[in-house]
Amino acid sequence: MDELEARANAQLDGLYEFNEKLTAILVRETSPDDLVTAEVDGNGSLQGLWLAPGANELGATRLGEQIVATAAMAAQRAFAKRAAITEEFNESFAELLASRPVT
Repeated sequence: MDELEARANAQLDGLYEFNEKLTAILVRETSPDDLVTAEVDGNGSLQGLWLAPGANELGATRLGEQIVATAAMAAQRAFAKRAAITEEFNESFAELLASRPVT
């Protein structure tokens, strides 16, 4: 019974750690011209947006495109981090499940 409880606790700890890592994802990306900086979370949601002095000189259309492109790059990096964390979790959880005692 102690072994079963220890394994269940290890699985719960693994799930908790996985959730913490996903929640902690925050990616900041700056446009090549350094005029736009966007920050997104692990879901790709915009969490911050900074415009450098002179950004308004791009004009509304180009500035909008720059904001979208920069936020999209940040989201791609966030999704890559999320995928790596998920892959790591899946491998470690599979090992934990494989080590269960045979009844």
